[in-house]
Amino acid sequence: MSASAESHHRHRDVTGGWLRPSVFGAMDGLVSNLGLISGVAGSSASSHAIAVAGMAGLAAGAFSMAAGEYTSVASQRELVLAELDVERRELRSHPSDELAELTDVYVRRGVEPGLAREVARQLSADPEQALEIHAREELGVGPSDLPSPTVAAVSSFGSFAIGALLPLLPYLLGATSLWPAALVALGGLFLCGAVVARVTARSWWYSGLRQLVLGAGAAGLTYALGALLGTSLG
Repeated sequence: MSASAESHHRHRDVTGGWLRPSVFGAMDGLVSNLGLISGVAGSSASSHAIAVAGMAGLAAGAFSMAAGEYTSVASQRELVLAELDVERRELRSHPSDELAELTDVYVRRGVEPGLAREVARQLSADPEQALEIHAREELGVGPSDLPSPTVAAVSSFGSFAIGALLPLLPYLLGATSLWPAALVALGGLFLCGAVVARVTARSWWYSGLRQLVLGAGAAGLTYALGALLGTSLG
């Protein structure tokens, strides 16, 4: 393949384990802290109380997201590694059965049986390559493509904190009403949605508008709940 052909056919990294927690963390930070701040503001609390609640929500949410992502990704990784050990033992103990299994995979894909067996034999000559192929065919994953729990946790922590800071920032700078925080947060939601569209098939305006509407709905509901509780408990 020529250099020009390669330059026109490059794929984005979809296995690093950072995109999902980063996107989810930023969106969750924005929506959850905007909702928290809106609920406290709806109860007619002071600006100081709203800022304290927002900081607590940022810290608690960021640590919770990081811990959850680390545990989730680590557990999934450990499960895959355990299955890879099973496959590795099978390749050592029953090489002929595994060779027949891989041959059958290629036959089902339309390769002539004799050629399929020869391809499987050559690919199985290297134990690590054989493990990689069997893992992809049987488990749908590659040993070298497993996401990192640490990357997922750090990505989630940082993105949540940044997202949660946006609706809180106006209060930290002296705002006394909810509107500046709401406008900043909703603008951030639209921007995040538009940025996410860069790595998906959605248009930037659709993705941005979707996040804005979801965030506005959550903020409106929690504000109404805060106002109701503030009135009934005040």
